[in-house]
Amino acid sequence: MELVEESPYRFRIDPQREMRVPGVIFASRELLRDAAKSLEQVVNVATLPGIVSASYAMPDIHWGYGFPIGGVAATDIDAGGVVSPGGVGFDISCGVRLLAANCDRQALGPSLGAVMDGLGQVIPRGAGPGGVWRLSGHGQLERVLADGSRYAVEQGRGEERDLTRCEDGGAVAGADADQVNARARERGLGQVGSLGSGNHFLEIQQVAEIYDEPVAAAFGLAADQVCVMIHCGSRGLGHQICSDHVRAMDRAMARYGIHVPDRQLACTPVDSPEGRAYLGAMAAAANYGRANRQVLAQAARQVFQRETGARLTLVYDVSHNLAKVETHPVGNGDRRRLCVHRKGATRAFPPGHPDLPEDLRGAGQPVLIPGTMGTASYVLTGVNGGGAFHSTCHGAGRVMSRHQAARTIGGKQLRARMEADGVAVRPLSWRGLAEETPEAYKDVTAVVEASEGAGLCRTVARLVPLGVVKG
Repeated sequence: MELVEESPYRFRIDPQREMRVPGVIFASRELLRDAAKSLEQVVNVATLPGIVSASYAMPDIHWGYGFPIGGVAATDIDAGGVVSPGGVGFDISCGVRLLAANCDRQALGPSLGAVMDGLGQVIPRGAGPGGVWRLSGHGQLERVLADGSRYAVEQGRGEERDLTRCEDGGAVAGADADQVNARARERGLGQVGSLGSGNHFLEIQQVAEIYDEPVAAAFGLAADQVCVMIHCGSRGLGHQICSDHVRAMDRAMARYGIHVPDRQLACTPVDSPEGRAYLGAMAAAANYGRANRQVLAQAARQVFQRETGARLTLVYDVSHNLAKVETHPVGNGDRRRLCVHRKGATRAFPPGHPDLPEDLRGAGQPVLIPGTMGTASYVLTGVNGGGAFHSTCHGAGRVMSRHQAARTIGGKQLRARMEADGVAVRPLSWRGLAEETPEAYKDVTAVVEASEGAGLCRTVARLVPLGVVKG
């Protein structure tokens, strides 16, 4: 396929074959090296019924299930637009929570080891069950699915301010627990308050550089401040929901006359019974993911309080795997009701957006971009005129399989290297640590530069790791 360079950090794939819209990729040529498979997925997504504007890809694009990771696509609901579980992914509402401590690096210094040991003991991780919050039964799970972080805070696992600084006030509307089957519920019952495995982590960080002091101050960030970043999602419950609804939509597509070039793009109209069922189940899983990060944050707060006396305050919590019904101008400027899929892409509302909490409305939405172990992470903000339905990148973007990564370095060797660089590491397994070596990912700084260069966001702060708790 031919990539047309429209401007620095913006490429276009003109419609071909069954594409209904062009593909638009925000990236540099270097970031697109070896991206042929994921660009083919950009083309495939452009064939979805009802898709508007373009099939978008962020600078951290890499190959995924059906949709590329780093993909954004919106469909016009009132024109038969579809929803596709592949446009959200298996880890529904995977996202990032950032908390800021009322201490700096120097004050933390003597206690860092004790804090890391404490976190290593209380933060469950790995593929199995074992969450911080032992739900008493399915009645409590129903409340988590319906009310997310709101229910966790109600149960004493957080504070009211956590809800105003969380996307959607801590819970996605429209959750329908009846669409979550027994297998998904069983998988979710014992995992609330757990990191999981793979690229999920809890990291102690230091604000290394501030690029926009007024916005950073509005977010609650200052130079040298200690922060805690948590990256995880809806665990086995979300995975099961995706699997169940992909199968249901695959069986139903023929009834709606829908053909897709890849069965992993299984979809049905948003307003169909199958579409409504998926969105209800997806919202329930999103609420589970919000509660999961809320509970982990509260556990981290307790360790910090005990070991240092420091207090952790929420900066923001935002998902990067979700489909949402939003209203945006399309074509000639008419505002349309759209189903916006963001898979490995972060919503980035600009200053003044009515959905932002009042204390952030003048600054724009915090956008949290985790890097890799031993590299920087970033805090960005949304900008006026941002493209792709106010979306931007979500992280570094994988370039090496986990198997390949584990063959390049051993876990013990990686830990020694990181600790020599001043980063404390508490892994669950050596293999899991090796699979997440920084060499397995793109350069997150280059990803952020491309995102800002494409006009999708603005950089506010750079954070560097002091300690990592890994699954």
